[in-house]
Amino acid sequence: MIPDFQTIMLPLMKLVSDGTEHSLRETIESLAIEFSLSDEERQALLPSGMQPVFHNRVGWARTYLKKAGLIESTRRGHFRITEAGLRALAQYPTKIDLRFLDQYPEFSAFRSARRETPVSSTEVTPDETVEAAYQTLRDNLAAELLDLVKKSPPSLFEALVIDLLLALGYGGSRKDAGEAIGRRGDEGIDGIIKEDRLGLDIIYIQAKRWEASVGRPEVQRFAGALMGQGAKKGVMLTTSSFSSDAKEYARRIDSKIILIEGRELAQLMIDHNIGVSPVRTYEVKKIDSDYFSE
Repeated sequence: MIPDFQTIMLPLMKLVSDGTEHSLRETIESLAIEFSLSDEERQALLPSGMQPVFHNRVGWARTYLKKAGLIESTRRGHFRITEAGLRALAQYPTKIDLRFLDQYPEFSAFRSARRETPVSSTEVTPDETVEAAYQTLRDNLAAELLDLVKKSPPSLFEALVIDLLLALGYGGSRKDAGEAIGRRGDEGIDGIIKEDRLGLDIIYIQAKRWEASVGRPEVQRFAGALMGQGAKKGVMLTTSSFSSDAKEYARRIDSKIILIEGRELAQLMIDHNIGVSPVRTYEVKKIDSDYFSE
């Protein structure tokens, strides 16, 4: 289990208690070993996919300890324990957390400036709080969007499939894509679309607003239709889901068939602004270390 950032604080302090300079990268590796993290836990990412969870938590543990004056930066990506930090360890604390750090005026001032409560029991970092809130909003939007897609008329569903495939880089012009997707009823094939703008290859499409889970027989029929056309690539989109047998079958056959389920369809629509529009934008910035380097 990946420890929360407050649990990391005391082991981090003990790790740097030798008074020498330590790099953040080396500290992360040493702490990962101390907490016996598995490869999967080491590689687990924040919802944004931009940073490993453990790296983020070690980074915030370091930030809070620095704001309390227990460690100090020495140069880019490096730090060491301070005299105040050594005195704190001399108290043999059983735990160093936000409540412990509140005894230091510098830390209290820092938290007041950020409008945090004096003693917080939170176990997640500010980055995780923001990303969790964003993910909740996104998941709720995806559910609402998928419900609207299921209730939309066939013509609108066909249009959004065209818009999405174009946004993903397929289809050449919108006119070409529209004509291609509109070719229905050819042995289970709903349409064809260019793989690239030059039309060097063709992708065969099947897009259905199924309610029940789509099973292996449907995928087999689509694969057979591809074979009948001498085609090797296809995309199946559904507003529901694919059974495990269907997914396994698609993985094993020679033809490359991509299965897109309802939840993924909604997420792709959000990513490419199909049927949604931005409400507000927040920029999260960080220090540009190169600007301050010699």
